[in-house]
Amino acid sequence: MKKFHRFSTLLLTAVAVTAFAGCAATPTTESAGQYMDDTAITTKVKAAIFNDPTLKSAEINVETFKGEVQLSGFVGTQDDIRKAVTVAKDVNGVKSVKNDMRLK
Repeated sequence: MKKFHRFSTLLLTAVAVTAFAGCAATPTTESAGQYMDDTAITTKVKAAIFNDPTLKSAEINVETFKGEVQLSGFVGTQDDIRKAVTVAKDVNGVKSVKNDMRLK
């Protein structure tokens, strides 16, 4: 019975360590919490761009990694690029914006 107790304790410890390590962030990956935060930021930026009547939101792609937003896609004018970047920067939680948009 003692062997079973030791084995189950060891197994439980190993599972707990693995579970917590799996949720940890590294420089190239996000933790589960960061992923959820980034998903929320992406949604907020997309909504802000969509609600701006001068921007064609279907042509602007938004991705977020650790609070850094990347905008890509095609827009009609340089003013549209500037406006999209400004709108994205104004969203709560955005740390920085990388502009990869191109003119049509």
